[in-house]
Amino acid sequence: MSATLITSTPEVPYATPQLSTKKEHLVRASAHLWRVHDARERVLGHLRLMPDPLGVRYRAERLHLATASFRLVGDFWSADDAVAALRNG
Repeated sequence: MSATLITSTPEVPYATPQLSTKKEHLVRASAHLWRVHDARERVLGHLRLMPDPLGVRYRAERLHLATASFRLVGDFWSADDAVAALRNG
C-alpha cells in the first residue's frame, strides 16, 4: 500500500472590491474580509465575500466587542449596497 499525501491548497485572496464612492474605503483584514473605513478613518464595519451558487455575495457585518463575534447586518449582491448598509445602519 502506498501512503496518500494530503496537501492543502493555499487560500487565494480575492481582489479588493471597488466601491463607486469615495466616502468609504476598504482595508484588507484577511483573504475574504475587509474593514470599511469612512473618510475620518473610523471603522464602520466589515465586508466579507461569501460564495453563492449564483455568484459572489457581499456580507456586511459589525464586530460585537462584548462577545468578540461578528453580527450580521445583511447579505448583498454588490459591495456598494453592503457598505451603504453599514453607513446607514
